[in-house]
Amino acid sequence: MSYSATGDGGPVPVTILLVEDDEVIRRSVAMALERYGYRVTAAGDGLTGLEMFREGGHDLLLLDVMLPGLDGIGLCRRIRETSVDPILMMSARGDALDVVSGLEAGADDYVVKPVDTAVLVARIRSLLRRATFTTAAAPAAPAAAAGVSAAHRPDQAHQADRPGRLDRSDPHHQRGRLFFGDLAIDTGGLEVFLAGEPVALAPTELRLLLEFAAHPGVVLDRQTLLRDVWDYGWDGDSRVVDLCVQRLRKKIGAERIETVRGFGYKLRR
Repeated sequence: MSYSATGDGGPVPVTILLVEDDEVIRRSVAMALERYGYRVTAAGDGLTGLEMFREGGHDLLLLDVMLPGLDGIGLCRRIRETSVDPILMMSARGDALDVVSGLEAGADDYVVKPVDTAVLVARIRSLLRRATFTTAAAPAAPAAAAGVSAAHRPDQAHQADRPGRLDRSDPHHQRGRLFFGDLAIDTGGLEVFLAGEPVALAPTELRLLLEFAAHPGVVLDRQTLLRDVWDYGWDGDSRVVDLCVQRLRKKIGAERIETVRGFGYKLRR
């Protein structure tokens, strides 16, 4: 059985929002996941899926790429405007365009249909472990998903008075924090600051940054990152790594993560 929390009534099953237009696939995937103890709510098109997402209560989203009305790529982008919940994309073709488009839209991972149930469940468990690890870093407001919450807007508060802003006047500000120029990583609070301002990272992006920060100046190859960040016990697609690095660069500065051609990536000291 799979659980996401423990409440007054005992463990709460993990709830997955499945958006798939093929009724046969939708039913078979839902039944397979329910056998593993997941609670599944399902939609047959992108707009309905978006409405169900906005109603809340989901721990992970499983989105097909080809959807009527609002396709999976567009749905993923809309979700990423307000949420860092784990997103797993499903592609019927698995070609580079589908995969790259899904990852660039903000998906954490993808699988190619038809997918073996054991593989699908393994990917879901991996995403949930990453999301649980980084729960404290997840923003709760739409503006936070873009990197700045309402509480940190310049027109609402003086910078020195803003809650959540990195306070270098605190004599303990270096405790549990790593500094790379004006990039600060709070490894205890799972927060990231750029020039003193908070940066909102999705769970996978934060885990990737923490992995780089644990090995500053060391080149990490893609397979190592797939194993240690994505928790893959088998060979994964390196495009997942490349696209996540690309998204991370946009948020913390492209120059901070160096590509070592033919080998991998490293975080500059």
